[in-house]
Amino acid sequence: LVRMQFLQILSRKAGSLEVLFQIPFCQKQFPYTCLSTSACVYSKKKKGNSYDQVDQEKYKNLVHSVISYKTSAQTPETILEEDNLLYGPPAKHTPPVKAGTRTPRNWVPFINPSKRILPASSDSDVPMKIRLQRTKMPSVTRILQQTLSPQQVFYLERWKQKMIEELGKEGFEEYTKNLFLQGELFHSALESIFLSEETAARDQGEDDVVAGYLSSVERVLADISEVKALESAVHHESLQYLGLVDCVAKYQGQLCVIDWKTSEKPKPFLQNTYDNPLQVAAYIGAINHDANYDFQVRCGLVVVAYKDGSPAHPHFMDPDLCSQYWNKWLLRLEEYMDKN
Repeated sequence: LVRMQFLQILSRKAGSLEVLFQIPFCQKQFPYTCLSTSACVYSKKKKGNSYDQVDQEKYKNLVHSVISYKTSAQTPETILEEDNLLYGPPAKHTPPVKAGTRTPRNWVPFINPSKRILPASSDSDVPMKIRLQRTKMPSVTRILQQTLSPQQVFYLERWKQKMIEELGKEGFEEYTKNLFLQGELFHSALESIFLSEETAARDQGEDDVVAGYLSSVERVLADISEVKALESAVHHESLQYLGLVDCVAKYQGQLCVIDWKTSEKPKPFLQNTYDNPLQVAAYIGAINHDANYDFQVRCGLVVVAYKDGSPAHPHFMDPDLCSQYWNKWLLRLEEYMDKN
């Protein structure tokens, strides 16, 4: 620090620093050269390499063998051998069961293994239509309505209150009445079409709300053939419930229970149809255990038709999906039986 202050004092006077360094080092005035040569150079002593002390000749063969391989000498087999040696054989275990899965206490198969399938009769082209007998057995619709989840009840009640606020109580009653009437007319028109009464059905639909629904399902109807039942009652003999099936026919070559639904809002996915897949599964299981039907069904179809004539959404249910909904239906049926 003292040296730095001394140099600063000398640098204030012109030529003082130059005179200071020129006399001891040289005769001519080369202040910058003399100043640079006056700096001290420190160097660290080079450390010795520890590998120089290793006997290179002794390990020459080992080094050569290591660097001669371009790829690793390990193979999947040697890795497995090392793992078994270090950790032992892998432990086998079953995957954990998903939480929340329930199985019905009284499980009944979806397909009836003991049902005898009769050969097709000569009048098999006439669709079956068994009248629904009023008995003490609960219907599929009643069972589903009385076993709604708290979440379903909440949304249904909220929708109802919203509609009452917009339409009033009497207006809401009239609205629901018209919806029910439109559904009945739509089903009647479809029944007329399947019974080769297309002209009467279309004439009926031109001047009322059924025309939009019929236009909506026009493409779906083109894929339906071999109608086996229309508006026909079914009942499950062992589980003791009944229902009314809209249609049993082939859709794109697959025999299905078909459920026709009307909607004012689009329902492009099966999950948008709420409990309709359970209803279809319940009807299929009933047909398969009903002695009145000499066939069995494995697939289902939920068709959502729209009043404005927009293309309907057909939701096909393959056998695996139907079996899943059948198990869910059995749980809802048990819940109903426990309540009643």
